[in-house]
Amino acid sequence: MLCGVSVVVHRLRGTLTLLLFASTSVAHAQPFFAAGQDPKPEGKVWKSVESMSDEFSGAALDPSKWQTEPVGNGWTWIGRPPALFRPSNVTVRDGAMRVTGGRLEPPVARGGKPFTHQGAIVRSLSPGQVGWYFECRMKANKTVMSSTFWLMTKNRGRKKLELDIQECVGRTTNKTETWGQDWDQIFHSNAIHRTNRCNPQRVQLQARRKTETKNWERFYVYGAWWRSPDEIRFYLDGKYTYSIRPETEWDVPAHIQMAIETYDWNPIPEDGGLVEHGTREERTTQYDWVRTWKLE
Repeated sequence: MLCGVSVVVHRLRGTLTLLLFASTSVAHAQPFFAAGQDPKPEGKVWKSVESMSDEFSGAALDPSKWQTEPVGNGWTWIGRPPALFRPSNVTVRDGAMRVTGGRLEPPVARGGKPFTHQGAIVRSLSPGQVGWYFECRMKANKTVMSSTFWLMTKNRGRKKLELDIQECVGRTTNKTETWGQDWDQIFHSNAIHRTNRCNPQRVQLQARRKTETKNWERFYVYGAWWRSPDEIRFYLDGKYTYSIRPETEWDVPAHIQMAIETYDWNPIPEDGGLVEHGTREERTTQYDWVRTWKLE
């Protein structure tokens, strides 16, 4: 097929260009659902939310859609020690956004806490709404650090809600907490009503399913339909997998978050492990695309 394409390129370059653009448009006309899995109500169609969608086909991240600085626009989280969020760890190459972790040289202190390693966080500038569908095609890094795709509300006196569509790690060790030993081969989601001045009691609801392979072995498509304030439906590779029904109304606009971070329950090995000694590819989480949809 490649030989056939090259002949067409040589003879009908302009025509082929138009066809390729048309093919791309048709392929992205709706979310990534397996046959018979599209949950849209009768009489509705999916419409792309361009401000929260990206194919990462350029040479750099689109600053009109994404924020890589951890502090600003109402955000203050700089990373969980020992890994500091740094914008320089976010790159776009070969049609994917790449977020890389590693050792931090030299180590630094922030807020009285030591940071010896580094990751990054990418946030959408625009918030998502009730009724929308959020999805990404992601391949996890191979280290003890996380690979994530989630939503977060801003803390402005209202409910502070966190919706983890996918949260996993690339590797566990003998120092990993028992409950997290399988987090390197998992589709795992959270609905967390976080504490603030309006909510003194943290509430967390979880759901999970084992994936076919380790999360770093291949790309998976992780999706969530924020169906209503009372239900979020989760999809793995376009197939409905489970639902979470929050105990509080999930009705506050929320921003996409993609963080590569460290966890105290899955610590970096004393010898540094792959976080320090792995190849760049092994230390990198890849996002092939992120897409957001609303019903009309």
